[in-house]
Amino acid sequence: MAYKDQQAFIDALEQAGELIRIKTYVDPKLEIAEITDRVSKEPGGGKALLFENTGYDFPVLMNAYGSDKRMCMALGVNHLDDVAADIEGLFKLLASPKESILDKLRLLPKLGQFASWMPKVIKGRGACQEVVMEQPDITKLPVITCWPKDGGPFVTLPVIHTRDPLTKTRNVGMYRMQVFGPTLTGMHWHKHKVSARHFAEYKKLNKRMPVAVALGGDPAYAYSATAPLPDNVDEYMLAGFLRKKKVELVKCISQPDIEVPADADFVIEGYVDPNDELIWEGPFGDHTGYYSLPDWYPRFHITAITHKKNPVYPATIVGIPPQEDAWLGKATERIFLAPIKMTMIPEITDMDMPVEGVFHNLVIAQIQKDYAGQGQKVMNAMWGAGQMMFNKILVIADKGVSITNYGELARYVFRNLDPSMDVYFSQGPMDVLDHSCSKLGFGGKMCIDGTKKTTEEINDHVAPSPDKITIDGAQWLETFKEIKSVNTSLLAQDIPCLIVGIKKERRGHVRELHAQLAGLPETEGVKMILYVEHTVNANDLATSLWRFCNNLDPRRDSVVHERPSTRVPGKTVACMGLDGTLKTKELDDFQRDWPNIIVADEATIKAVDAKWDQLNIGPFIASPSLKYKDQQYGLEAVANA
Repeated sequence: MAYKDQQAFIDALEQAGELIRIKTYVDPKLEIAEITDRVSKEPGGGKALLFENTGYDFPVLMNAYGSDKRMCMALGVNHLDDVAADIEGLFKLLASPKESILDKLRLLPKLGQFASWMPKVIKGRGACQEVVMEQPDITKLPVITCWPKDGGPFVTLPVIHTRDPLTKTRNVGMYRMQVFGPTLTGMHWHKHKVSARHFAEYKKLNKRMPVAVALGGDPAYAYSATAPLPDNVDEYMLAGFLRKKKVELVKCISQPDIEVPADADFVIEGYVDPNDELIWEGPFGDHTGYYSLPDWYPRFHITAITHKKNPVYPATIVGIPPQEDAWLGKATERIFLAPIKMTMIPEITDMDMPVEGVFHNLVIAQIQKDYAGQGQKVMNAMWGAGQMMFNKILVIADKGVSITNYGELARYVFRNLDPSMDVYFSQGPMDVLDHSCSKLGFGGKMCIDGTKKTTEEINDHVAPSPDKITIDGAQWLETFKEIKSVNTSLLAQDIPCLIVGIKKERRGHVRELHAQLAGLPETEGVKMILYVEHTVNANDLATSLWRFCNNLDPRRDSVVHERPSTRVPGKTVACMGLDGTLKTKELDDFQRDWPNIIVADEATIKAVDAKWDQLNIGPFIASPSLKYKDQQYGLEAVANA
């Protein structure tokens, strides 16, 4: 289903009871983000929020994609799997043998439909150009500041258009933009991104690079800008497929080499000059739940700003999960399962990205397993597939279990797991935002093969798991003073895994402690111990996993302890230790700055508390930041700064 524009989507949300209008004044600096954080962490993602009184001429739309229902509404489907089914059907039709004339004729209607989804450049001006600012000034837009240690206000939902200077191929991506002045922002594209490659080509040619930023319009545009498409696939072709209607584009006014959606609410035109000095951009509270720290990025010079007559400024916040971006990620997980299956990994049957893994950190794949080593085959294929190259922890299961029932999945995986044989490590490109890597954008990966093993894959020297494992966590707290919390609850669910909160005090402390714990008689049969910061309550499973996944470089931070079994003579047992604690120069020889977690400041929390009853949101929701204040290391973006 295509929406006429963003306003039509807002109207649909309101009719469905999915939108709250907030008429009380709310400051775009920190307050909008704090309110949105509270609402988006409600069960099911809360409601979309339209802030109508921002102190600017334009309202602000937040959390528009922040639930399963709203994500489906944005893409015009009843279920996200409906899109995957459409894509799979299209792939099958195109790939099937066309032996007879009738077979070929059957394909014509689909090809005609496919052609109707291709983007089209129309003549004249679009609705997005109804108003042209005489003097472009981005500070007249209600650009939000999300978190207290952010470098400034950031455009957080920009649909950024660039073009390859040689092939003229368009790319549409989404990269945050820090506002530095009326006509200057940063352009935060990472080196792996297509727009960064376009910029490199302009640099070789010593030419200014035209860029245009669209805000608003059909909600399919913002989603398509985030989608992990191959370089040669136009994002507006995906948007056309999703909305079942072509995207109409118009040429920019000051940068006519770039086209933008005619129905966008705002268009910000400009250029990036390869001869400019880079600008020190950041910090920014990012989707990992940690600040991404400042670095040098290109300058974006604004040459024009246009907008509709009654535009709405769309924005999002990212931070400690869950947030709105979790639902955008869920859409990608469902939609791109079919292409992965049809083109690269035919044995994959399902995929899941738990919210605690913040996308790349933790991916679960289910496969149809038919032979020994198939888990490793899938591992290598996935780590070589587009943005899956950034994945840190990959868990592979087979069709013997549902991968979305995490309790059943964990039992099944650990039942099939030999820690000494079935955990594989590699090294490669990582997300630039991954702070755990010793080197920026390059670090360790881990695959846990939890599939049922064939005869060839079984290690005959490993003792079978005991029927029951009992550990006295209170006794450990008394015996090991560095341990501040112990989570033994998984053992009661037949999941032989522990989570331990440790206060590190010396080099090699986690490895030393792991050797002690894994050598205890009562830990025989425990297959994995996850170590987290002493500031984290190990019994808070969701928080522990979020912190653990962010802080771990699996290749560097893993140790396996093997010993003879005390139950089965001649057999061995193994326990994997994984260090998900903060790393420092003093204790870990870690040379990079370590970021702090993202927490709202006390003044903002109090300001929102004071005006809550005027917001018309409903019963009071306490700030999620209160839960995490004690987990901070100082109050700056850099931990312990």
